Amino acid sequence: MSRAWQALRALRQRLVGPAKELVGTDQFGNKYYRVPKHESRAGQIIPERRFVEAVDREAYLYQTGDFPAEWEAWIRKKRDDPPTIEEILRNENYREEMKQKVKDVSEKDKLLQAKEYEEGLVAEPSHTQVKGHASAPYYGKKEPSQDPTSTANTFQPGAWMPPASGSSQNK
Repeated sequence: MSRAWQALRALRQRLVGPAKELVGTDQFGNKYYRVPKHESRAGQIIPERRFVEAVDREAYLYQTGDFPAEWEAWIRKKRDDPPTIEEILRNENYREEMKQKVKDVSEKDKLLQAKEYEEGLVAEPSHTQVKGHASAPYYGKKEPSQDPTSTANTFQPGAWMPPASGSSQNK
């Protein structure tokens, strides 16, 4: 580079700051950039910035997981070096293998449970049916009773009725 070009670049960097550097792209076409650590005109140290230019600029439409996990880790500074495409593909293959293994193990477990139920080794789960809220004053009954009732496993709280408003108890 010529000295004039270097001087212009240094002046631009001093006034505006360094230009963004393209670090890489992912398989979806998103571009990842970094702006290196630099000093502002006022002498303040500006830390390195990392960001993504999404293919679809409607950023509010993106959900967690729309960007590869490796790139998200780089943007959030959880890792120093940007990921390579080989690393992303290797990790994606690993995740797919794990999904298939989990699916296979859960199918084997279901078959084993069914076999154990048939042989009587394990009791089948009981299905209870709840007809109302247990704290209701007349749970399962049409009319509340005046006194609490209990027969073994079922308990019915009694209904409290306020004294008649015309009584002379508090006078």
